[in-house]
Amino acid sequence: MSETATEMTPDLIPSGSSMARVASAARQAGLSIRILKMVQSTRTAQQAADVAGCDVSQIVKSLVFENLATNKLNLMLVSGAHNADMDYISASYNLTFTRCDVRRVRDETGFAIGGVAPIGHLNPITVYMDRTLFDHSEVWAAAGRPDSVFSVEPRALATAIQAEIIDVRAPD
Repeated sequence: MSETATEMTPDLIPSGSSMARVASAARQAGLSIRILKMVQSTRTAQQAADVAGCDVSQIVKSLVFENLATNKLNLMLVSGAHNADMDYISASYNLTFTRCDVRRVRDETGFAIGGVAPIGHLNPITVYMDRTLFDHSEVWAAAGRPDSVFSVEPRALATAIQAEIIDVRAPD
């Protein structure tokens, strides 16, 4: 871990905050997490990896889309090492996504873009998770704020959020 982060113990997490909602959701799901609040932004995967002291492939990017078949928001959790190939996902899984309004993301998840956590949403959300995240024993995801991340075991996270595991790009 970098010197540019503070470990957020329960007594340091502001009551009623989005970070508190993430911590509470983790407890309820039986997840063991460690939250770090950064001095600087963690809006990019590389920034988050640098501060967390991990490889960029261990960073979980939270991408929120509208599913055109259902008109509901869906969350895609993608490794920070690569981008989701939307054409490949559409062809492979019959999923068609479109970008959604940032206000809708905040209203329905309770999180601002850049801080969307995989847990603690205000409303239920369908989640798709990048298979390559399972290459690691620990990954780092947004903790409800653009300047905060939490560590978690990826299989435990996938189970807790009932994520569908997918390939987000064609095999190399």
